[in-house]
Amino acid sequence: MTDTTAIETDTSERAVDTLDHWVGGASWAGDSDRTAPVYDPARGVVQRRVRLASAADVDAAVSDARTAAESWRDASIAKRQGVMFAFRELVNARREELAAILTSEHGKVTSDALGEIARGIEVVELACGMATITKGAYSENVSTGVDVYSLRQPLGVVAIISPFNFPAMVPLWFFPVAIAAGNAVVLKPSEKDPSAANWLAAVMKEAGLPDGVLNVVHGDKEAVDALLEHPDVRAVSFVGSTPIAKYIFETASAHGKRVQALGGAKNHMLVLPDADLDLAADAAVNAGFGSAGERCMAISVVLAVDSIADRFIEKVSERMATLRTGDGTRGCDMGPLITGVHRDKVAGYIDIAAADGADVVRDGRDAPFDGDPDGFWLGPTLIDRMPTTSAAYRDEIFGPVLSVVRVSGYEDALAIINGSPYGNGTAIFTNDGGAARRFQREVQVGMIGINVPIPVPVAYHSFGGWKDSLFGASKAYGEHGFDFFTQEKAVTSRWLDPSHGGLNLGFPQHE
Repeated sequence: MTDTTAIETDTSERAVDTLDHWVGGASWAGDSDRTAPVYDPARGVVQRRVRLASAADVDAAVSDARTAAESWRDASIAKRQGVMFAFRELVNARREELAAILTSEHGKVTSDALGEIARGIEVVELACGMATITKGAYSENVSTGVDVYSLRQPLGVVAIISPFNFPAMVPLWFFPVAIAAGNAVVLKPSEKDPSAANWLAAVMKEAGLPDGVLNVVHGDKEAVDALLEHPDVRAVSFVGSTPIAKYIFETASAHGKRVQALGGAKNHMLVLPDADLDLAADAAVNAGFGSAGERCMAISVVLAVDSIADRFIEKVSERMATLRTGDGTRGCDMGPLITGVHRDKVAGYIDIAAADGADVVRDGRDAPFDGDPDGFWLGPTLIDRMPTTSAAYRDEIFGPVLSVVRVSGYEDALAIINGSPYGNGTAIFTNDGGAARRFQREVQVGMIGINVPIPVPVAYHSFGGWKDSLFGASKAYGEHGFDFFTQEKAVTSRWLDPSHGGLNLGFPQHE
């Protein structure tokens, strides 16, 4: 996901534009002269460069956000809702434009890009209903003449650090909720595909959002650390790999911030003997190879019970043979990987699996592709009999590699899933309601699909895993999101009757 440790070297000499930050409602170059390449993954060329913020640049953006937050927190609920409604309509009307940006910088096919936008809009729609979600509670006459009620108020300036795999959807998971709750936001998108963030910020301005309430700073580890350590940033939201999520959680927490840090995954799909194997095979292919496997909710491991494993693998292999890998604008099923370095890393896991005794049924390194020969291509790969001791099983590969681990039955599969350090998503395919109910109760994972391969909750529920897939107590969006971006005041109130009075130094009691 988001890489905050290194920037790939640009060897291209082509003249390209440079993408600026977005601060105070306008493009802003900042003081840093460092930049990074932004590739077109389908062509393997640098299409633009992006500025990398210094700590001083981050400080300027936070300062602008702090000023904006002071007035935005006092904006009426009606004003904030109006901005969100207008933003929703603008994004919906121009979603093809945003999808083209996603395809050009991430590489995902157009249909997948449009799907990403649709899921992001769901959270915008949730934010439109913020009046109901953020209202407080009221208890009358808790003691004679005493009422208690609660208020939910914004934190101030919050930071969002988002990954490369969903350059529109993940920011939309966070900033509409944070802004609807009355906060100002500094968004640090992935430097690998940064343009969607600027597009979204510009559309928010068009929707009526005051300048400075949503700012975008581009950068690498220097910018991230500046946000984590800045005294005026009250909370940090992050989605990315587990090692970085843990680093962000520990660093931001040490600086007194609220943190929700969503980490990596190794999502398993259990196929029981009574499952509809055609449905399960379709699901495995869709969930394993959509967006070239660059999803934290991708199914990367299928646990197939021995009695049906051969038939299941045959069905999956047949479906894989029909997939077209290529340029996302050409009607293909799967696009390239985000960079050449990442493509080579994913391909290396195929070698690791083979060396560890696995059977490579379909090798994506040899797959044909419909696109420029310099694109970052790797076709869908199917690996059978994957040893659970292999790094190809243990690590989050984050690419189009689907592994099959054969199991003796339910108990064997459950032990494997629960033994994983990750607990993000999982799925079970079965026609046995008792088995499904038992699975949802016993599996140690935060998001569960029953005959659903990618169980991403709708916006009015919340997204997040268990174990090393989530650091911090709060999940994303839904009520968890509004809880995270607000702080509660409890008010105990008594309006005295003129006849009441007198002294009483005893401990207050409810009467």
